[in-house]
Amino acid sequence: MRMFAAALEWAIFLVLFPFLLLHPRVRQGIRRRLGLYDGDIVRRPGPRVWLHGASAGDVLGLVPIVRELKALRPDARVLVSAITDSGASMAEQRLIASGLADAVTFLPYDLPGPCRRAIAALRPDVLVLEYTELWPQLIRAASRAGVRLAMTNGRIAPENLGRYRLLFALAGNLLEQFDVLMMRAEDEAERALQLGAPRDRVHVTGNTKFDALAVSVPEAEDEELRAALGLRGERLWVCGSTHEGEEGPLLDAYAALRRDFPDLRLVLAPRYVERSGRVLGAARERGLPSRLRSEPGGGEAVVVLDTIGELVRVYQLATLVFVGGSFTRRGGQNILEPAACGKPVLFGPRMENFQDSVQVLVGRGGLQVRDPAALQRILRDLLGRPEEIRTLGQLARDAVSAVRGASARDARLIADLIPEAVA
Repeated sequence: MRMFAAALEWAIFLVLFPFLLLHPRVRQGIRRRLGLYDGDIVRRPGPRVWLHGASAGDVLGLVPIVRELKALRPDARVLVSAITDSGASMAEQRLIASGLADAVTFLPYDLPGPCRRAIAALRPDVLVLEYTELWPQLIRAASRAGVRLAMTNGRIAPENLGRYRLLFALAGNLLEQFDVLMMRAEDEAERALQLGAPRDRVHVTGNTKFDALAVSVPEAEDEELRAALGLRGERLWVCGSTHEGEEGPLLDAYAALRRDFPDLRLVLAPRYVERSGRVLGAARERGLPSRLRSEPGGGEAVVVLDTIGELVRVYQLATLVFVGGSFTRRGGQNILEPAACGKPVLFGPRMENFQDSVQVLVGRGGLQVRDPAALQRILRDLLGRPEEIRTLGQLARDAVSAVRGASARDARLIADLIPEAVA
């Protein structure tokens, strides 16, 4: 069965490889994705911990773990990998620049050769995968090389149990290979046990993304960014991490609100910056004075954010926030970042991938709305009641502060897997 699974992986890879070479989000680092390294990318001696986060947001979730881990084991050398180019860039900005990590690379393609070569080149003592990044060939190569395996922020949705059982039938039970499984919640831990995870290796530690907010939110408003956005005291509605099909209704809602609240400005931040040009075109089609964040200007009604790593800084300047991916089948985006900034957060009905965040915020500064029409009605009401906006924002900040601590628990369990340094 495993030979069949490997053959299937190769067949899929050969079909997708031309697409991967050209795709704007994953076309960097092809040699490293093939497991090809010119030398050791870690220059200092010490035990090695390799942590993997797929995208920029996932890498941010690793930052507080690394911070706690380095406090426990300052001798450990930390490598961070990502799948997306933006994830690797985020790791450089948040982990390499701060001295928390020693190297950044890309996850190898999940094929026997690339995974074996990557493990041999990077020589990790511990490999930490996030969420349910269950890569059969990587896990097998690491296990054969004697690498200890851990999962952080373990997430298993009930609707995916059948898919995991099929995967395990083809590739073997991957959960049995892990030394420790750190699950976000009790129900997800129970589903891991249903799939055959050894009971003594399953721990409920919480979600480190709550801790990531503490290290990503600036302490004070960014006056330089305020000037760059052309804000001079106007109220600001920020729509973050929006997806295809959402910007049109949001722009229509803004145009209607602007008639009653002429001081209201809008920043639209598409989830994928390569869509910024199309979003700008949609704003201009509606007659709204607009520009890209990277363009000079000032005073435009709409600014489309086309930069990476600035969204949290923009949230800090917001009056109200809407988080996208929630009116589409995407299943939501991170609603806790703006909440940690002390802003009321609105989002749509499709939050399947962030149910734990919804539970934290609904009734505590988070407002879930049925559709864009309901969103417009609630925004109109809130803009007429500035004191209510301040109250909801403080509730949101307090709700996020109450659920932190998972990173310290995860770091302790990971530290227990790291071998003692050899003199």
